[in-house]
Amino acid sequence: MKGVPLLLAVLRQPHTVAALSLAEWDTLLRQCGRAQLLAALYYRLLERGLLAGVPAPALAHLDWARVLAERHAQAVQWEVRQIGAALAGLGLPLLLLKGAAYAMAALPPARGRLFSDIDILVPKDRLADVEAALLLHGWALTHLDAYDQRYYRDWMHELPPMQHIKRQSSIDVHHAILPETAAARPDPALLRGAALALPDAPPLQTLAPCDIVLHSATHLFYDGELEHGLRDLLDIHALLLHFGAQSAFWDALPERAAELQLSRPLFYALRYAARLLHTPVPQAAFAALAPRRPNAALLLLMDALFERALLPAHASCDDACSAIARLLLYIRANWLRMPPLLLARHLLHKALLSPRPAERDA
Repeated sequence: MKGVPLLLAVLRQPHTVAALSLAEWDTLLRQCGRAQLLAALYYRLLERGLLAGVPAPALAHLDWARVLAERHAQAVQWEVRQIGAALAGLGLPLLLLKGAAYAMAALPPARGRLFSDIDILVPKDRLADVEAALLLHGWALTHLDAYDQRYYRDWMHELPPMQHIKRQSSIDVHHAILPETAAARPDPALLRGAALALPDAPPLQTLAPCDIVLHSATHLFYDGELEHGLRDLLDIHALLLHFGAQSAFWDALPERAAELQLSRPLFYALRYAARLLHTPVPQAAFAALAPRRPNAALLLLMDALFERALLPAHASCDDACSAIARLLLYIRANWLRMPPLLLARHLLHKALLSPRPAERDA
């Protein structure tokens, strides 16, 4: 592998930006752009009083990213209110996941965080009610191919994505955090039962602290598309620093992971946060996860894959094995989400029978 990428070095030790040349700033900004971390870098430097040392051309890029992130945060707050209004008559709390939860709860990962859709979690037996309410208020289903509809409704953990016909905003309605076909089956009722209401907006809820971390870890380490993997790992880093200040958090986290069948993704999250971002993870947490630790050979392979694929997809970060690492992790993600025969059938259908984008648009 190549040496430590510039972005990784700066995330570990932000004060090192003071010594960067303009050429190094150019590389850093390009790496940030691929990882969707430009605004996050701005806030990281702001919090440490380091912006004054940033060259004017680089600062202009970072400041523009800040403006975009602030507009995005305003749009998210507006969109969450619209979703809340659409679902108000159903008697359900609006349980937010991932980026929207970070934003509405003002959690540390929210500063500068961009995301493409709003994710919510609802009981499976209320999916039809939620879908009907959203359709009535202007959201429309995407992925209208009959096979795609069956894929989502029978096998996945969410409805087909929905997009508002006027605002073009997207929402993913989840009833679980892993597909119905995955071997691990975290009980959604446990997640909903432990959810916490936001103090200033009681109809809004987020997952409990341990569950927020576990969902973030599960999303990253079960997902085969790691284009923004470093951003998601930085989310986990920030969440661990934030919640880890609570005395009981580190004892509760491995126990909750075992209860939800999520010990393996938590192990990977803690390992790569510590190795790539130098997150201070107590050794007791790793010890508690030891029964779910991969064997030595598998761990050696996963290190080789994840420590490449989690870096920005940029020439300055890639080596000769980066592309194959991303491909193998994409295959692994599909393997984890579906049993072999169903996966083979699904891939065959998508390769040979599903309509191509041009055919859908015709």
